[in-house]
Amino acid sequence: MTDDNEADPSPDAEILHNIEPEPDAAPRNPAKRVALGVVVLLLALTLLYALSDRMAPSSSRGIVSAHVAQIAPRVSGEVTEVMVEDDAVVQAGDALFTLDARPFELAQRQAEASLATATQGVNASSASLVAAQAAVTQARSSLDTVRSDADRTARLEERGIVAKAQGEAARAKVSDAEARLQSAEANLAAARAQLGPDGAENPAILAAEAQLERAQYDLASTTIRAPHYGVVTNVTLSAGQFIGAGNPALTFIDADAAWVTIDLRENQLQDVAAGDPVHLLFDAVPGQIFDGRVQSIAWGINPGRSVQGGLIVNQPSNRWFEPARRIPVRVELTGGMEAWPRQVRVGGKVHAVVFADGTGNPIALVARGLQRLRSWTSFLH
Repeated sequence: MTDDNEADPSPDAEILHNIEPEPDAAPRNPAKRVALGVVVLLLALTLLYALSDRMAPSSSRGIVSAHVAQIAPRVSGEVTEVMVEDDAVVQAGDALFTLDARPFELAQRQAEASLATATQGVNASSASLVAAQAAVTQARSSLDTVRSDADRTARLEERGIVAKAQGEAARAKVSDAEARLQSAEANLAAARAQLGPDGAENPAILAAEAQLERAQYDLASTTIRAPHYGVVTNVTLSAGQFIGAGNPALTFIDADAAWVTIDLRENQLQDVAAGDPVHLLFDAVPGQIFDGRVQSIAWGINPGRSVQGGLIVNQPSNRWFEPARRIPVRVELTGGMEAWPRQVRVGGKVHAVVFADGTGNPIALVARGLQRLRSWTSFLH
């Protein structure tokens, strides 16, 4: 029998009884946060890399460059004496080495004899003419050397590499050399006037004078001198060695004109222009950063394509991406050659940052900070 007092369960109670409690929410996966953070970091680094290439391009492939010349004698001969040692610092006009002067002395004596023979027909002495011609040859040779050095100094002065006082001193030397040449030419004209009207324009005498001048010039060329202030290197000469005319005998490095050549990718050059400030870090001077400026940007490079049979040879590539072309950019130190550290050598490695958009923007600040960190670590490698 059923109990009348027991009430039937209500519908709401039955519904609540059938509802099971929901399980707790699944714990969040931390790997998703890490992956998202990595993606955001990669995007930020990519953006920073792209902006730095435009606003503060940098390169660790900078090279210290300078004018390098192969010194060769103008005449052939046997080396009799070498006045310099390897890596010696020389001034303009310093003697580097000498050749055997005996053959050229004989040629000069022969030219003097020819001139004496030519002047016998006009009953005049050739002694004063020989001396005057020698003075002219020496003055002209000295003027050529001084003028070449002055032209080079003037170009460096225009670019701010050398001081204005140095340029003025070089121009004063040219004026002094020109005055000496004019004085020597006046003495030569006076010596010719002593020959009389028949001798001054005598073709035989004029030919003998030209032969004598050439013999004197060849004799003077047996002493090879430094073209200007610099350093001689790769000195392998020794007494008794024969050197042909025009054959390089030693290497000369200009000490008054040095710069840094950096290679930038083409897409890094969009905003780079001459005059932009540059910070330079030399491997030879770790921990110290030098100020410079962009002097020029190369107008072209050699892509290395060859020609055969008048046609360009195809260059098959097995790379997925063609490597970027790099264009040389010439950078000079602020303050000229006086600012160059003595530890730096030609061919040394340089890290450079070009501030194409100024030095006060956030990208430039980051680039400066990274380069400063690099300067500290450069003590270790």
